[in-house]
Amino acid sequence: MSGARGEGPEAGAGGAGGRAAPENPGGVLSLELPGLLAQLARSFALLLPVYALGYLGLSFSWVLLALALLAWCRRSRGLKALRLCRALALLEDEERAVRLGVRACDLPAWVHFPDTERAEWLNKTVKHMWPFICQFIEKLFRETIEPAVRGANTHLSTFSFTKVDVGQQPLRINGVKVYTENVDKRQIILDLQISFVGNCEIDLEIKRYFCRAGVKSIQIHGTMRVILEPLIGDMPLVGALSIFFLRKPLLEINWTGLTNLLDIPGLNGLSDTIISDMISNYLVLPNRITVPLVSEVQIAQLRFPVPKGVLRIHFIEAQDLQGKDTYLKGLVKGKSDPYGIIRVGNQIFQSKVIKENLSPKWNEVYEALVYEHPGQELEIELFDEDPDKDDFLGSLMIDLIEVEKERLLDEWFTLDEVPKGKLHLRLEWLTLMPNASNLDKVLTDIRADKDQANDGLSSALLILYLDSARNLPSGKKISSNPNPVVQMSVGHTAQESKIRYKTNEPVWEENFTFFIHNPKRQDLEVEVRDEQHQCSLGNLKVPLSQLLTSEDMTLNQRFQLSNSGPNSTIKMKIALWVLHLEKRERPPDHQHSAQVKRPSVSKEGRKTSVKSHMSGSPGPGGSNTAPSTPVIGGSDKPGVEEKAQPPEAGPQGLHDLGRSSSSLLASPGHISAKEPTPSIASDISLPIATQELRQRLRQLENGTTLGQSPLGQIQLTIRHSSQRNKLIVVVHACRNLIAFSEDGSDPYVRMYLLPDKRRSGRRKTHVSKKTLNPVFDQSFDFSVSLPEVQRRTLDVAVKNSGGFLSKDKGLLGKVLVALASEELAKGWTQWYDLTEDGTRPQVMT
Repeated sequence: MSGARGEGPEAGAGGAGGRAAPENPGGVLSLELPGLLAQLARSFALLLPVYALGYLGLSFSWVLLALALLAWCRRSRGLKALRLCRALALLEDEERAVRLGVRACDLPAWVHFPDTERAEWLNKTVKHMWPFICQFIEKLFRETIEPAVRGANTHLSTFSFTKVDVGQQPLRINGVKVYTENVDKRQIILDLQISFVGNCEIDLEIKRYFCRAGVKSIQIHGTMRVILEPLIGDMPLVGALSIFFLRKPLLEINWTGLTNLLDIPGLNGLSDTIISDMISNYLVLPNRITVPLVSEVQIAQLRFPVPKGVLRIHFIEAQDLQGKDTYLKGLVKGKSDPYGIIRVGNQIFQSKVIKENLSPKWNEVYEALVYEHPGQELEIELFDEDPDKDDFLGSLMIDLIEVEKERLLDEWFTLDEVPKGKLHLRLEWLTLMPNASNLDKVLTDIRADKDQANDGLSSALLILYLDSARNLPSGKKISSNPNPVVQMSVGHTAQESKIRYKTNEPVWEENFTFFIHNPKRQDLEVEVRDEQHQCSLGNLKVPLSQLLTSEDMTLNQRFQLSNSGPNSTIKMKIALWVLHLEKRERPPDHQHSAQVKRPSVSKEGRKTSVKSHMSGSPGPGGSNTAPSTPVIGGSDKPGVEEKAQPPEAGPQGLHDLGRSSSSLLASPGHISAKEPTPSIASDISLPIATQELRQRLRQLENGTTLGQSPLGQIQLTIRHSSQRNKLIVVVHACRNLIAFSEDGSDPYVRMYLLPDKRRSGRRKTHVSKKTLNPVFDQSFDFSVSLPEVQRRTLDVAVKNSGGFLSKDKGLLGKVLVALASEELAKGWTQWYDLTEDGTRPQVMT
């Protein structure tokens, strides 16, 4: 053994190596002996109790008890060490420790962000002031909202609120953030995270149509900004108070008698979702509520402030998107048909759809006004267009403060909420300049100095404040006063004021903005019309070149109307601002990256919010947002008005303006609501079921006229049992269903109580073989209270059953039953017409 060691490297060391070799075994034994003895002792300690139990004849359960006691001691020591580690981690990094321990959706706003503070003292103050706040809200409804609704449509001229009761539950403020950086020294900016869940009682009436409706409850959640400006040296130290929402709040309204309201002419194209969007838009920037606290303050300047800047968004391309399309009912995966939705405040744009491409190139440009960049973000979502429900492909949120600092960003951004995907954007922050010193350079940069087009990239922003008119003519009937409305246009972009009824000296006090391509060649055209008799009361043309030579590029005066009365005038303030991109000198090694913010709400919530916004009707903020213009190089068609009826573009039908697809789309104030709101009962199990059913229906029609119920009918009994606290649905029978094969169909009925689409919430009948008139007579129940069920919708689908991989498996028809009925406790039995996709809900009243 020693000889073997002598052949190693130690042997070459001479005698010293030879003497060291015999000492190694003893050293190893001396080192291993204590460990060996300790191992023997542990083994003896473990075996001794077993031997003792056997020797004494005791049960083996004592061994199990001892092991359980040992495990409990170890677990107790582990939990104690874990609590100590958590305490140390909380001391080192409080935010990270809290986020790891609690889900983000369960945290209030003041925990989400370190600069957002709790305000329990403010909640106590609001609770004490709530009765007086209710008085103010009632005054707001009767003196502001009621006249605005009356002026929105001639059919609503007799609209009135008969009762306004906001309820006893006060508004709650979950967090307060005070801005101390990037703000004017003469203002204080606060963001309030508000939440209001109230059992209101607001009743309205339209006497002309003998219609009564109301609101039973309202929920609103969002971020409300409060601006205190200007700060003054005298009491009350603040000149005015401005209130608005940075983005559309989450608003849920429980209506009563809504079906009666929607039967009125002029409202029959609306829905509860669109009405909620219209109300939300009243609260969203640039609309605001301004309350003057001193008489000297300039209220018009506070109500309609000049934008902080203009954001030009180059929506270029994406890479490595997810493939969402499937074929053969999910057996084969394909690509996607991506498009983007871009939002800045309540300004929403939708890109064109690129078919069958995971690396699409849009090369589109959009321009959006930015009024409040501290706290305002650029939000982008990508979707895959599908016949029934568009799939989510990723989102992105960028803080506009970073864009303003950098002025120009050209980067690839990684998409959030999806495993892969990147988006290429070029963002330009355009500063508003009150003089024309840089206009020639701007016109050269956007190539507007040579072309004769009236639209393209913008070189300037026109802000028009419409004040009032005097001595207007009477119109066609000399004895009656007109209903004046003002139509303004620059190039292909047109906007319209609100209607003022029965007056020849109307006061509007409205603000409008226009993007200007080339102010040297374009004109502002103004026409005052009588809405009742559809005749002109006077017109006016103001060359924008006249503003270039005016002081501060502003005209504030009364303008004489042409083709009108001898003393007919209109008072306006018109200001022109040049849009200038400041290119800062940077070192070659300069690294910049916009701050990408994580979404604060779930993916589904964000999609619902954005898409409901897209489907909204022309909101009240439409006159305050700047219309967009097409990008340079598109196949523009001059003479196409912005008010042209839009074809369907994406799921909600946006304005295409009759121009090329790479144009700047209209802002939300001009988005049409001609298309119906997408059904919340889309068949998620069979994405192409609706499309197949429509195709089958066309084949069945084959040139002949089908009856009023081409897909057949289903008989249901629906009632709510207060004793059992359940909704009871009896499926009786179907009749006149369509045939999926020569032998007929194998129908069954599937039901959901929306919005719950979980498997546990699904109810199914048995399958009836080879029949077009099946009889089921099966009863089902849903555990839900009466107040809750009146806010739900029953989704009923009749389907054809088939074997595994059967081609005859599909949808036979659907029906949506809204349960907001006072007769629900008594119940009813009714035949319902089946439709293709359930987009025409049937309401039992």
